[in-house]
Amino acid sequence: MKISIVLLALGLAMFTSCKSNKVEGPAKVEMKQNDKGQNRLYVDGKEFYILGAGCEGGDVAAVAASGGNSIRTWMDQDIRPTEASVLDEAQKNNLKVLMGISFGRERHGYDYNDEVFVAAQRDSIINVVKKYKDHPALLGWIIGNEINLGAENLKVYDAVEEISKIIHEIDANHPTTFTLAGIGKRDVEYINENCTDVDFLCIQMYGDIVNLQKRIADAGYEGPYLVTEWGATGHWEVARTEWDVAIEQTSSEKAEAFAHRYKVAIEADPVNCMGSYVFLWGQKQERTPTWYGMFLENGAKTETVDVMQKLWTGEWPSDRCPSVDSFRLEGKTAYDNIKLKKGQEFNAEVYYTNHESDTLTFTWEIIPESNDHGWGGDFENRPKTIFHKELESKVEIQTPDTGAYRLFVYVTDINGNAGTANIPFFVEE
Repeated sequence: MKISIVLLALGLAMFTSCKSNKVEGPAKVEMKQNDKGQNRLYVDGKEFYILGAGCEGGDVAAVAASGGNSIRTWMDQDIRPTEASVLDEAQKNNLKVLMGISFGRERHGYDYNDEVFVAAQRDSIINVVKKYKDHPALLGWIIGNEINLGAENLKVYDAVEEISKIIHEIDANHPTTFTLAGIGKRDVEYINENCTDVDFLCIQMYGDIVNLQKRIADAGYEGPYLVTEWGATGHWEVARTEWDVAIEQTSSEKAEAFAHRYKVAIEADPVNCMGSYVFLWGQKQERTPTWYGMFLENGAKTETVDVMQKLWTGEWPSDRCPSVDSFRLEGKTAYDNIKLKKGQEFNAEVYYTNHESDTLTFTWEIIPESNDHGWGGDFENRPKTIFHKELESKVEIQTPDTGAYRLFVYVTDINGNAGTANIPFFVEE
C-alpha cells in the first residue's frame, strides 16, 4: 500500500513537471486558396485574413481589444529589450506577428555588389530566424522594409531570394515576404523572374493607395499580397504653404480617409489581397509629432483607432474620441498661408464634437517647424516646444520670435481619447 502511494505520488509529480515544462510549438502557416478561389494565409489549417497594425512600439493589447488579429514589426532589434518580448506580448493577446528582419538598404549606403556585406547579413539573419522560428505567435518573415526606395541595384532582390531559400530550409512553418514602397514595373519584372522563392509581396502606400489595384496592374503583378503600411496621407502628397511646409490633416480628416481607403483599396480586392497592417499603431515624430501616429505622445488614442475598430468589428467603441470639426487661427485655416507679426496677439479656436458629453481638456502648443527631415520613415528629432498650456477652446496667444511654427490643439477627454489639429504660421518682423 505504501509502495502504491509512493508510485502514485511520483507519477503525479512527473505529470505535473511535464505539464509545467511544456513549450507550445510553432504555428503552421501556409498560403493557399480557399474554396472561393481567394488567396489567403492559413494558420494551423484555419483561414487567417489579416486585420493588422504596424505596432513595433505601440500598445499591443489595444490592437486585440479593437478587433485586430495581427501586428507587424520592422526589425529584429526594436525598442524593446528583445524582439521575443513583442512575440510574447502578442501571444498573451492572441495575436500573430509578421516579423520584420533588419535588412540593409542602398539609400543607407549598403552595396549589394559587396559580397562580404551580403554574406555577413545573411549569417546574421540566419541567427535571427533560428532564434525565433519556433515561437507560437510568429506568422511569417519580412525580409527588409521598402528595399526598393532609392535603390538602383536590383541585386538586392537576389539577396532576398537567397535568404528566403535559407529560411524555408530551416523553418518549414512560416512564409517569407518583403515590402515595397509602392509598386513599379521595373522591380516587378525582375522579381517575377529572379525572386520566386518568396511566398508573396507586401506593398506600402499612403494617399495614393486609392489607386492600389491600378498600380498593381500597371506593374504587371498578378499574385497574392499584403498591404503592410497604409494610413495618413503622406507629407509628400499634400498641399504646402508659401514657405514650403506640408499641411497636415486633422485627426478627424484622417479618420475619414482611413475608412474610405480601407473600402476602396483593401476590401476592393478579395482575391489577391490577404489583409493589411494600418500605420502607425503608436506615435512617432515625422514632420510633426502627430502626422502618422494613431496615438499621441501622452498615449491618448485618436479617431483613427476608433475607425479601425469599426472596420474590424462592425461596431464603434463605447467611448469614442472627440472629433475636430474645424480649426481656425485669426479666422483662417491651415491653407490660408497665415503670416503674423512678432509679438502680435492672435486668437485661435477649435470646433469639435463631444460624442459622450465627457469633460474635455484643451491643450495648446506651439512648436517650431521641423528642419530635421528624414526619408522613408528614417528617424527625425522632435523640435522643442516653446508654448504649452491648458486653456479653453478659444484662446489668445502671443507670437514668438520670427520664423516658421505650428500651433497645435489637443482636445482630450477624461478617458484618454483625443482629437488634434495643427496650423502652420509664419512670424515676420
